[in-house]
Amino acid sequence: MSTTPEASDQAAATPRNVSDADRKKIGSALLRYRVLAYATGIWLLVLTGEMIAKYIIGIENVPSWIAIVHGWVYAVYLVLTFDLSIKVRWPVSRTIGTLLAGTVPFLSFYVEHQRTKQVKADFGV
Repeated sequence: MSTTPEASDQAAATPRNVSDADRKKIGSALLRYRVLAYATGIWLLVLTGEMIAKYIIGIENVPSWIAIVHGWVYAVYLVLTFDLSIKVRWPVSRTIGTLLAGTVPFLSFYVEHQRTKQVKADFGV
């Protein structure tokens, strides 16, 4: 086995050998994760806007339900991200980092892109 950069790039580019049923499950889990990553990111931005309006600008009549909606969307994001991490066998550190990405504005979009690219390359979904 060669350790040249070309050889390691080829090894990373070839999808893992998984059954078609597992590939389909991973593809479905990835789609669910992607949808919730975007939804979580959008609701987090809305929540951030609400906090800015309420505490910095001083607007008092901001809707209080935005935080509740974000909380529920984030809870579903946690479950679906954990489901994907089990299916693709992410290490604990990658799983925790991905779970926490929904707590920092704009980070969920970036992490979603990176994880999607990695899962598609690893499993050929």
